[in-house]
Amino acid sequence: MGAAFTGVRANNGIAISMDGKGAWRDNVFVERLWRSVKYEEVYLRAYDSVSDARASIGRYLDFYNGRRPHSSLDSGTPDQAYFNSLPLRVAA
Repeated sequence: MGAAFTGVRANNGIAISMDGKGAWRDNVFVERLWRSVKYEEVYLRAYDSVSDARASIGRYLDFYNGRRPHSSLDSGTPDQAYFNSLPLRVAA
């Protein structure tokens, strides 16, 4: 990075994270989720209000977690991967 760019960041208390704690790898799963939200939901809609956007995005997230197949989960859903792997609790 150029000295001018990094100097402006440093002078304003903005940390520069390249590796280790705070690395790009820390956010890769969230970044992938938001890419899906944007391209499969947000960019396809014209929301009338903030509450309309929240409701529609909420429905999308329910779909994303509960019904949308994920290739990284062998065509399963995040809900299936999470809830099916939890051990069953037996009543005493």
